Formats: sequence, structure tokens, C-alpha cells
Amino acid sequence: MFCVDWGIVYIRYSKNISVKPKFILFLFTFLSIISCKPDEGYVETQPETAVNFNINEVPYAKLSTYSFFKGELKNLDPVAKVLPYEPSSSLFTDYALKKRFVWMPAGTKAAYDGDDKSLNFPVGTVLIKSFYYNTVQPNNGTKIMETRLMIKKSSGWTFAEYIWNDAQTEATLVTGTDFTSGSTKAVSFKKDNGNVMDIDYRIPSEAECFACHKLNNQPVPIGVKPQNLNKTYGYSDGVKNQLQKMVNEGYLGSYPSNIVSTVDYHDTTKPLDIRLRSYLDINCAHCHQDNARCDYRAIRLNFSKTNILANLGVCVTADEPVDATIQKIIMPGNHNKSVMNYRLTSVAESNRMPLLGRTVVHDEGVALLQQYINSLTQPCN
Repeated sequence: MFCVDWGIVYIRYSKNISVKPKFILFLFTFLSIISCKPDEGYVETQPETAVNFNINEVPYAKLSTYSFFKGELKNLDPVAKVLPYEPSSSLFTDYALKKRFVWMPAGTKAAYDGDDKSLNFPVGTVLIKSFYYNTVQPNNGTKIMETRLMIKKSSGWTFAEYIWNDAQTEATLVTGTDFTSGSTKAVSFKKDNGNVMDIDYRIPSEAECFACHKLNNQPVPIGVKPQNLNKTYGYSDGVKNQLQKMVNEGYLGSYPSNIVSTVDYHDTTKPLDIRLRSYLDINCAHCHQDNARCDYRAIRLNFSKTNILANLGVCVTADEPVDATIQKIIMPGNHNKSVMNYRLTSVAESNRMPLLGRTVVHDEGVALLQQYINSLTQPCN
């Protein structure tokens, strides 16, 4: 393709032409346009689809309205600046898989406030989390159950819950009574061990969302802490540390190099106690911390706190013992005498822990807890 740069011609010769400069500029601009017609086969590159976000109008009635994803909505293929992320360990939600993304308005960025504190996100930030199963029976299909948004407005974080239709073409905002009371959706799926589970998947109410995300009586995110994000992730342009990727994208100012980080609790190459502490941090610490839902209880399960055995519950008498024989939260060497094991193996609403987010036993999490308890040899005084 051949183009004449008429702008250069204008600059070079306009002083020698006795015509008004404005007319000359118009003429050369016109000539520039008509002389640069593309050759055959030339494809014009279109800019990436932009996110549609008006903070005064969100949450929208349909998930597709935000334009977070390109192509078929169910593929959850993010547009530019909708950044995927994954914590080191994931919150258990009845074996549902998750895809997580973050988006921030142009010119804004988050700030580091501490290893174990959620990043300080700017107003306009949207955290996007979709829950799905990829072994739905009878054909091992993929089905997205829900997409949850946390949107940061000037007044603080707000929740928006979207339920997907059976055709997987759209997700609709839950409002009114459904968001007040919550709901369930039946699903049958196959676990990694081959067992098929039939469950009533719980779509949380607004109050249930707030119960888990409450800190100092305000809604806050849970998993987006530097200690959980300081790991690599396979992006479309290569494997990078997630925090560094946020810096590169202009989403984060800076972060320290010595973050004390959680690990993937599935990773058996890591120390057993670090794996359990990581598991409890993501599944339990948001309630068992100061000024949160369960701050009245004896244990503190933030990763930064559980290096102290008493905070973990070892040899600590439970606020609510099960019976005369099961009183210690963790009884060294005996998981059957440990209240924590009892709570994690129960599905009764009055007994189970976590109280929300699960209706079935997390077998792998229980096995990890039991392995840790049975490894402890120092008896209680």
C-alpha cells in the first residue's frame, strides 16, 4: 500500500503558496485520506471492545450489558483490561469451580495495605466471580450456575447476583424477594474420584453475602489479598506473577518483595501446617477475625495469626463444646475428639462450619485437617 504524507508536504510548502493556510490544511488532509486507500487483502484492526460501565446505573439487569466478555458470553473470554486472577487456595463452595476477574476504570489503581489485607481498590472497581461445574451429568457438560459481582461505589462495596439461564446465553440480575431470601438450583455432577453428587446448589441472599463479607460492619472482598495473589498465573501473553501483572496493567502501584504468602493447600510438597493454615485462611478467616461475624469466638484463623497454635485452636476449649468428650477445638493426635473436625464433617445447619457456602462435606479439606490433627504429638496440659 502506497501513501503520501501530505502533512509533510503541507509543512514544507505552505509558506510558498499564496493561499490561506486553513484551506491548504483542509486540502492536504483530504488528499491524505483519498491517497491511502488500503490494498486488496488489507484488514483494518478494530479496537478491543470496551467495558460498558456507568457507576450511577449499575448493577445492570443483564450480565452481558457490561461487555466484560467477548464472543459467546458463556466462554467468559475477557476483553482488554478485564484481568483474570486466582488465589493460592480457593474457597470451597460445594465443589463448584470458579473463574475470577477484576476490572478498574481507566486511570485508577489499587494500593497495597498489607499482606493480609485486601488491596485498597478505587471507586468503580468490579470484582467478577462465576461459579460453574464442568462434569454436569449425564454428558459431563459445563454449566455456569451464577456470577457474583462486587462493585465499589463511593459509599462502599455493593453486591450484584446474576443467575444463568439453562441455555447459558445470559445471566439475569437477582432482585426483590429472590435476593432477600436466596434460592437453590438442582445440579448433578461428577467428582474427581468418579462419584456422582446430586445437590441443591445454593444461590445466596444479600444478607448471606454480607454475613461472610462483613468486617467492621461494612462489606469487603475476601480473596484479593496480596498473600493470596502473590503467585504465578498463565495469562494469554505468558506466565507472570499476578501482582506484577496488575502493576504492568496499571491496576496496582507497587508491592513489597517479601510478602508472607499462603499456598495451594492441595500441594503436598508444602509443609502440612502451612497447607492447613492456608485452607483455614480462605475458608474460615473472614468470619474468625476481629470485628467480623465470629469475632466473639476464641480462635483467629487469618494466615498471619495461625503461626500461634492457640489462635488455631490447639488445646483451646471451644465456646460451644460438642459434648463432655469433645471440648477442645483441636485435640492433638485425635481428630475424633476435636470440635473443628466435628464442625467440618457435619452438614446440619446448626453444627456445620463454615455455616454458609456449603451443603456437603468437603472430603479433601476434612482429610487435610485430620492429617494435621493426628500429626500433633504434644498433649494439652
